[in-house]
Amino acid sequence: MVRDNCAVEASVDHEPDYRCTLANERTFLAWVRTALGLLAGGIAVSQFYASTPLWHKTIGAVCVVLAGAIAVGAFWQWRRVQVAMRRDQPLPRPPMVPVTVVGVCVAALLAIALVAL
Repeated sequence: MVRDNCAVEASVDHEPDYRCTLANERTFLAWVRTALGLLAGGIAVSQFYASTPLWHKTIGAVCVVLAGAIAVGAFWQWRRVQVAMRRDQPLPRPPMVPVTVVGVCVAALLAIALVAL
């Protein structure tokens, strides 16, 4: 059974097309880059603005926790996709998309509240 260019024959375990493996790695690195950006932003917000420390520390904590969750989720998703490609199974949906959207919205709402005060 051949699907696109990312699968060979249906078997228990096979080496997927290298282009699909590299695409999976690029996606993983993009998630890690997002996590690093959130980590840097969270540290910056919590450390460099001391006018209202509770709000800034809260926003910083949300960003840092979200960064950790994204980093762990990125590895987990990379591994799940790799296994699915090797077994010629459907690719699993990424669970980190809704987590990232909710986390960024929480941080944005906190930032809006901070600006409004």
